[in-house]
Amino acid sequence: MHVYLDNAATTPLDPEVLDAMLPYLSQHYGNPSSLHGPGRQVRSAIEVARKTVAQLINAAPSEITFTSGGTEADNYAIFGSVRTLGLRHAITSPLEHHAVLHPLQALAKNGETELSYLRHDAQGRLDLGQLEELLATHPRSLVSLMHGNNELGNLNDISEIGDICARHDAVFHTDTVQTMGHYRHDVQQLKNHFLVGSAHKFHGPKGVGFLYRRGGLEVGPLIHGGAQERNVRSGTENVYGIVGLAKALEIACRDMAAHQYYIQRLKDRLIGRLQAGIADVQFNGLSAAADQSLYTVLSVSLPPSSISEMLLFSLDINKIAASGGSACTSGAQLGSHVLEALGGDANRATVRLSMSKLNTEEEIDYAAAQLVKLYQPALV
Repeated sequence: MHVYLDNAATTPLDPEVLDAMLPYLSQHYGNPSSLHGPGRQVRSAIEVARKTVAQLINAAPSEITFTSGGTEADNYAIFGSVRTLGLRHAITSPLEHHAVLHPLQALAKNGETELSYLRHDAQGRLDLGQLEELLATHPRSLVSLMHGNNELGNLNDISEIGDICARHDAVFHTDTVQTMGHYRHDVQQLKNHFLVGSAHKFHGPKGVGFLYRRGGLEVGPLIHGGAQERNVRSGTENVYGIVGLAKALEIACRDMAAHQYYIQRLKDRLIGRLQAGIADVQFNGLSAAADQSLYTVLSVSLPPSSISEMLLFSLDINKIAASGGSACTSGAQLGSHVLEALGGDANRATVRLSMSKLNTEEEIDYAAAQLVKLYQPALV
């Protein structure tokens, strides 16, 4: 049995999405900037996709910019806000993805903005009281805080964060890469200025994403050279990727309630089997709390063992694909900036098991059994 439990890193392409993409890989190959018929045909497909994405998050089509993925979208929001709007202070947390932390740190190092980090507790809950205090003394700051943590699964209350930002005229960017396609996002209800999506996190193609930028907020481009994407982002558009993104998000929103229920049941099943089979198994952050974490992600902290350094390799040998945390972090041992920020025990190995609509109960049982076998062989 082959078991894929690294869906937070990337998800398999949905067959419906592939079907939607195929004509733009073979028959419809015009450049969308060309004025002739083949060019106009693919330009129309891009604009239909833009309208679809906009409708699904309750935005205007003009507020959607297609990008190469979540990382570019995050970079655009951060660099554009600081450099175009002249924001001299930024607030984030040490638990953010590197796509957010590294741009902010680069801007701070260059003296373009001052950077403050929010405090958090041992489970990764952010101190929103401190956010209020920081904004009271630094109004009109850039606030960049994610919705769902890619390693822990922790969910931040972006509605409350948006309200705090609005009271202090702050610009609010939220990385929604892990939650787009898994939770509803209504930008008319949220008070964010930017949010992002990456197609391969919700069964779409790799190499394409989008940025929502609230209307009226003008920021400069990150990529120059051709003025495609309405003068916001240059470069010939990834037409088949954009078509696939829109289709994948449409499917995700269409079937969201059923998938949430199904995947949460898989996660609960996995938690129960690990707790029953491994003494002193723990879960990082709020990962095991159903109402405070992504239903797709379980971050498992395993007791000290001689197997720890070879944990991911051992799982791979048993045909289980998992990760130690972010896809950008290798190894099962404590090496993640997120786990380090939580003050985790370096002697305990962490494995992130992330599920999708394509996983089965049989796969969950098999993965749990293999972990139990590695850590409590006498019980198997």
